Amino acid sequence: VQLQASGGGSVRPGDSLRLSCVASSSSFRGHSVAWFRQVPGKEREFVAGLNWNSARTYYADSVKGRFAISKDSAKSTVNLQMNSLKVEDTAVYFCAADPNVIVSTRTWATAYDSWGQGTQVTVSS
Repeated sequence: VQLQASGGGSVRPGDSLRLSCVASSSSFRGHSVAWFRQVPGKEREFVAGLNWNSARTYYADSVKGRFAISKDSAKSTVNLQMNSLKVEDTAVYFCAADPNVIVSTRTWATAYDSWGQGTQVTVSS
């Protein structure tokens, strides 16, 4: 599945942003879709994930209560609503799809075989 990510930007601490990931070539049916983020010199980090079939969601501890992942079946889109943004949320965010799960979501990057282009999120005062 081909993915297109959008929605990054530069905001101040406490602000909100919404990222979107669209399946441009097919649908997310049968996949788990996740958002990862990466800063220079560090490994790609799991942020949030959603299993398209079961709609179960998963979050990294660092974003629980602030971020929300959701799906829009009609638009083949997975959104990541990011509230109460912090400086440490600054990163390039990637969406990814994993075709090898039934109801859960895996949190390691090597499980995902489709990746969208990154979108920069910068949080600074």
